[in-house]
Amino acid sequence: MSQTLLIFGLGYSGRAIATAAAAAGCTVIATSRNPAGQGVQPGVSIIAFDAAAPAIAIATHIITTAAPDENGDPVLARYAAQIAAAPNLRYTGYLSTTGVYGDAGGAWVDEDTTPNPQSPRAQRRTAAEAVWSKFARPDSGHAKTVDIFRLAGIYGPGRSMLDDLREGSARRVVKPGHLFGRIHRDDIAAGVLKALQRPAKPGVNIFNFSDDEPAASADVVVEAARLLGVAPPAPVPFEQAAPRMTPMALSFWAENRRVSNKKTKAALRLEWLYPTYREGLAATLAEERTHGLA
Repeated sequence: MSQTLLIFGLGYSGRAIATAAAAAGCTVIATSRNPAGQGVQPGVSIIAFDAAAPAIAIATHIITTAAPDENGDPVLARYAAQIAAAPNLRYTGYLSTTGVYGDAGGAWVDEDTTPNPQSPRAQRRTAAEAVWSKFARPDSGHAKTVDIFRLAGIYGPGRSMLDDLREGSARRVVKPGHLFGRIHRDDIAAGVLKALQRPAKPGVNIFNFSDDEPAASADVVVEAARLLGVAPPAPVPFEQAAPRMTPMALSFWAENRRVSNKKTKAALRLEWLYPTYREGLAATLAEERTHGLA
C-alpha cells in the first residue's frame, strides 16, 4: 500500500526523515512555520503548519518532531481532533528524548524502564508521550500504531563537536564516570523509516535511538580534534567548568545514564550506520568536506 507521510516540523531531524522517506518512494508532506524560508526539498511538499488539516485527512502516516513548550505539544493543541478522526491514518511516530529517563546514576536504562523525568523540559516530553500514546486506543477514533522514539544527543553535519572546535567554543570537560548517549542524524532517519515501513499492529512501541557506546564528552572532543588535525583543548574538571555553564548545559550534566538500544535494534532488525561517535564524526567530516562546509 502506498504511504503518504506527513511530517510536523522540518527541522534538523525532520528534514533528514523527509529526504529518506521521499527517496524510498513515500509521498511526503512537511509542515513549517515558514514554508518560504525552507528552500527546495526534492520530493517533499512543504506547507504551512496552520494549513495542515487537508494533509492530515489524506495521511497514512504522521511523524511529529515538534517539541512541547510551556503550553504543551503544539501539534496536539491544534490538531488532536483531526488526527484522531483521520480516515486513512494508521501510524503516528513521536520524536521524544532519552531525557525522560532522568538520572540513573550511570546505570543502564532500556525501553522498559519507567520514565523518571527530572527537568521541566523532560517532564513536558513525558506528558506529550502519554497523550500521543492515546491514539493507539480503540476509543481514540480508530486504533493506530504509535511509535515513541526516544532520541539521545543528536549530531551530524553542521551540528557536532567539529563545529565547536572550529568556532573555538569546545571545552574538554572531565567528569569521571559520566557518560552520554548520542545518535547521528542519518541513523534517526534510517531508523524512523524502518519503523514506519514495517507491518505493525495497533499499540504503543518505545524505541531508544542511542548509539552502541555511551561515551564521555571529553573523549568525543579528543576524537573530533584528531580528525581535524588540531590539538584538543586542555582538560577542565567539571567542578571548574560548571560555574560558567548555562542552565541547560547544567541540566544535561546533572543526569548520568547509559541507554540500551538492544530491544529497539532487535524489534526493527536495525543496525546503526554509525554505531559509535568515531564512525559518526568521521562520516560527518567527510560529508562536510564533500559539500564544501569544512
